[in-house]
Amino acid sequence: MCYNHEKNNGGNIMYVIRNVFKCKPGKAKAAIDKFKAAHALMSDMNLGERILVDEVASFWTVVVEVTVDDLAAFGQAMQDRGSREDVQSAMSGYMDLVDSGYREVFRVA
Repeated sequence: MCYNHEKNNGGNIMYVIRNVFKCKPGKAKAAIDKFKAAHALMSDMNLGERILVDEVASFWTVVVEVTVDDLAAFGQAMQDRGSREDVQSAMSGYMDLVDSGYREVFRVA
């Protein structure tokens, strides 16, 4: 089950997952537009996604952050997301905008 930011989780374990994308020069806005389009299509999954943009360190860095209380549910959500044609269409070509990336998984203490 994904975490709802507006409710206290009652002491259960929570995870913050950050997908960090190093975009090609000048391509961060186009990547953000693709992520926003995909998020709108996936709003029923209640992943509490946020899109963050680096303001001071590495240029053209975009972070997609979600908060979940179950890593298996997150994995299933990503699998479901990848199998949807509407989401595939929204994200089409995003790899042309990105140089590299990585995922961070944090347990909330």
